[in-house]
Amino acid sequence: MRTGGAPDVSDVRSPGELGELLDRQDYLADEGLVVAAFLALRMGRPLLLEGEAGVGKTELARTLAAVLEAPLIRLQCYEGLDGPQALYDWDFARQLLHLKAAEAQGAADAARLETEVYDRRFLVARPLLRAVETQPSVLLIDEIDRADVEFEAILLEVLSDFAITVPELGTIRAERPPVVVLTSNRTREVHDALKRRCLYHWLEHPSFDREVAILLRRLPACSAALAEQVAAAAGRLRGAGLIKPPGIAESLDWAEALLTLGARTLDPGLAAATLGALLKHREDHEAVLGGGLLGDLRA
Repeated sequence: MRTGGAPDVSDVRSPGELGELLDRQDYLADEGLVVAAFLALRMGRPLLLEGEAGVGKTELARTLAAVLEAPLIRLQCYEGLDGPQALYDWDFARQLLHLKAAEAQGAADAARLETEVYDRRFLVARPLLRAVETQPSVLLIDEIDRADVEFEAILLEVLSDFAITVPELGTIRAERPPVVVLTSNRTREVHDALKRRCLYHWLEHPSFDREVAILLRRLPACSAALAEQVAAAAGRLRGAGLIKPPGIAESLDWAEALLTLGARTLDPGLAAATLGALLKHREDHEAVLGGGLLGDLRA
């Protein structure tokens, strides 16, 4: 056990124990996800989570960081993401200032200046290097499917041995590998080479009972009736062929919006007024409002 009582990865001895630790942080995971997360911790393997947006992929990484009392280092992926933005970069402005200061002091040893200017203090650590240098840490590589395929090659090198080579400094290796969680909304297929480095789990939308439990846990002011009605309504809308079906994150936002307006049960008028907390596409609003779906929202 680490100083301060926070559990180390090796202290978590079973999936059941990890499930309890997640539960204490108000993350209610099903058995399959708990087992996948436990194996990733104990085997030292990255965990690749795929599923619809809003089902709790990113939240699991945040919760693991809270459980382990480790900093969460997040790399948000996007099209065009490259090595310097994810690994490291040199602080050219500080390097130039150092050279000018050395020149003002009359330093003339070019070899010494070149060594000084590529010192570690001038290296800007991006998320991947910060995760390698920070022990312990949880590295969240969020929405890897949004990055270009070429970026996966960079990740393969880092995730293979958790080491990053800086030509001017040498290889920086993690004394203690970070806990790594990758998420994907499956807007494209992740390359098999990257998947082979990871353990894999697909997150479904929560069952009705689990969604009700999550709503009641995260929103203590929510009545059981409202939680059941919101969960039932969200579940029905997920099967309505919408462009973006609501996830549990949207269900929480919707229930919170209803509570803010003083709702104790799901009134169709308030449901229509707060639909923007649940659905984020105009076409989905039109389908729900125009298709008479709101009339059936109450459980």
